[in-house]
Amino acid sequence: MSSIFALSEDSLFWAQEPAPTASAAGVYARVAVERGIETLDGPPGFTYRVDGPPPSVGERVMVPLGRGDASSPGIVLEVGGPELAKGIPAGRIKAIMESTGVVLPGPLMDLGRWMADYYLSPPGMVYASILPAAVKRQVGRRGVTLYSRPANIPDVLPPLKPAAGRLWACVAAMGAGEFPLPLKTLLERSGVKGSKAAAALVEHGLLVATESSTIAAREIDRDESAACSTAPELNADQVRAADGIAATLGRFHVHLLRGVTGSGKTEVYLRVLARCLEMGRTAIVLVPEISLTPQTSSRFTARFGVTKVAVLHSGLTAAQRHREWERASSGAAKVIVGARSAVFAPLASLGLVVIDEEHDSSYKQDRLPRYHGRDVAIKRAHLEGATVLLGSATPSLESWANATGPTARFSLWTLPRRAGNAAMPEVKIIDMADERRRRREQGDGHLQHLLGPTLEKALGDTLDAGGQALLLLNRRGFSGYISCQSASCGFVLSCDQCDANLVLHRHHGLPQGGLVQCHHCEAQQRVPRACPSCGRPLNLFAGGTQRLEEELARKFGSRGLVEGLSFARVDSDAMQSSRDYFDTLGRFAKGELRLLLGTQMIAKGLDFPDVRLVGVIDADTSLNIPDFRASERTFQLVSQVAGRAGRGSRPGMVLVQTHNPTNMAITLAQRHDFEEFARRELEVRKRAGLPPVGRMARIVCRDLDEAKASGAATAMAAALRDAAPPSVGVRGPLPCPIARVANHFRFGVDVLAPDARTLHRVLASLRGRSLLKSDAATAVDVDPVALM
Repeated sequence: MSSIFALSEDSLFWAQEPAPTASAAGVYARVAVERGIETLDGPPGFTYRVDGPPPSVGERVMVPLGRGDASSPGIVLEVGGPELAKGIPAGRIKAIMESTGVVLPGPLMDLGRWMADYYLSPPGMVYASILPAAVKRQVGRRGVTLYSRPANIPDVLPPLKPAAGRLWACVAAMGAGEFPLPLKTLLERSGVKGSKAAAALVEHGLLVATESSTIAAREIDRDESAACSTAPELNADQVRAADGIAATLGRFHVHLLRGVTGSGKTEVYLRVLARCLEMGRTAIVLVPEISLTPQTSSRFTARFGVTKVAVLHSGLTAAQRHREWERASSGAAKVIVGARSAVFAPLASLGLVVIDEEHDSSYKQDRLPRYHGRDVAIKRAHLEGATVLLGSATPSLESWANATGPTARFSLWTLPRRAGNAAMPEVKIIDMADERRRRREQGDGHLQHLLGPTLEKALGDTLDAGGQALLLLNRRGFSGYISCQSASCGFVLSCDQCDANLVLHRHHGLPQGGLVQCHHCEAQQRVPRACPSCGRPLNLFAGGTQRLEEELARKFGSRGLVEGLSFARVDSDAMQSSRDYFDTLGRFAKGELRLLLGTQMIAKGLDFPDVRLVGVIDADTSLNIPDFRASERTFQLVSQVAGRAGRGSRPGMVLVQTHNPTNMAITLAQRHDFEEFARRELEVRKRAGLPPVGRMARIVCRDLDEAKASGAATAMAAALRDAAPPSVGVRGPLPCPIARVANHFRFGVDVLAPDARTLHRVLASLRGRSLLKSDAATAVDVDPVALM
């Protein structure tokens, strides 16, 4: 079940007392400093004296911390009288140093309090994550002089020089609603050069100059390839869903929209959002990947206008992020489109929250506070009386369980067919054992091929016919497994600081053509020329996107497939900025690029009508992960990338290469049968007591000393077993699948409970006794989505 239902309703709201007047004697404030420290034996935060004007609840202030009175930022939690200082010696209460001028609105303060409680995180760290760094630092803010026309204009104008006269004629002809304006705009409109004319008008009282500030930032890159201002006609299923969801606007309710890929879910979002705006409410639209933001935001700006839509994601510059946040806070923007952190946009009158591709694991933050963007969005909507719309072709089993069965909490809407009656693509499973036999029969079985003969031929046919193709390989780099050719040696190139293999990344101009890198601690080193143990040559296995890129250029270069000109790689190595994403997707949409190869970035949400072939290079990468969600992730990934094919007038083909051709996740993805997959997988989870049937928390103890890490995890497991009722299971401690990262040994303890309330009660009991806290040595992950 979603974590929205974890706590009782009484615990969700945090009463805020009105700030006392400046004349009140003995004013104090409780402040949550932005550090990983907590006060577990009383109210959250630390008490400070207010010597000046009382701050507002939610205001970011600077306070002295520690013996050295180091200046530290924090958020004001409460403002009151001497009762806040009760029991504290007066000499120990320090004064607030200054205000930063930034204030979090009340709903975000309530949301932060819930997050701190539910995810067992220090409140100051939670509020620090809610407020973007660019806003804290006021990046891009500049002083500016704005000019307005006075309310009273003299009947007789003073004598003006020609330039000032031309400027006044322009000012007089403008409407009152067009002011205030910066000097540059006034001069451009009037054709006057220089500032002396404006100064003369100010001197004569014909212009009023006021000092203000603005946020200087370049315009945001937008992908216009998907923009369409005309609303298409909806089919009956879309109309039913849009009307049913819109009927709940104005109150809290959660809807799950499950539509097959290409069924027009985004158009349903747009229709419901239009009705939300008509009611005078605002909306947040979350997408899981930065690569989806340009297409999604362009569709919304085309429909509602650039001035009403703001964009928030990590690909923006700091100044852009600050400006978009300011637009949301001021009310200029009515719709926010962005990735996970956009859930914290400071919108007032929130009426709708849309979470697109709600199943995606990137909504879960993997560092403190370890919140899930989907569940936080549901909680925020609950606090503000807004409607929630979750959308996916392959919903998470948590959301599916909440929307089906006799205890369903969500409303379920389905779009079983593609918009425009386009056919679902044909999906074929390619057994790689058969492909290797074919290679041997062709005489090149000794070579390493990422493309099997079947996919290689289909790709050539597609390119020859003028179509476009997508190739998915969810593994970066050139080679993920580097070993000695000698079986007797057994050397494998691994990280010195982690229990993980090093990955070869090719870079032109570097020694040996590249570097080996650890994807966990980011350590790098030069590629060995030979096996360090025996001196024999090294083998390169487990090819990644770079190796696929090289193979494509070698096999299809004669057909005009040239890297950078007619095909491109889309992964976090190749895409260094948001502009890289937008340019690449834009070129593909225009047909300049005929092929995209990449990781899961290209597996979901993208809509290109001329994609006729999708190839999954290795469907088993997710299956081989030691995680109970491995089957679910595999089904979602294969289904999602398959849905990129055949969205136009031509039918699509999907070829899935696998070493497990009979695996349930792969065979059911071939049939586009989500409901059968969910039924079978939920039966497995029920027998094991795993989410979403039960609830789970994972605690990982870390230390440079293996014995200390093991001892801490052993003590944690013992404390949990003592505090837990019989219905709660405690597993471990056990070494994590990657037992050492950055020289820190890691031991995990899993807590399984029948429901969220029981789980939280057990964890809270340890937290209240200071036996459990999130810090550098202990990672507490409530509702984990990965167990690595």
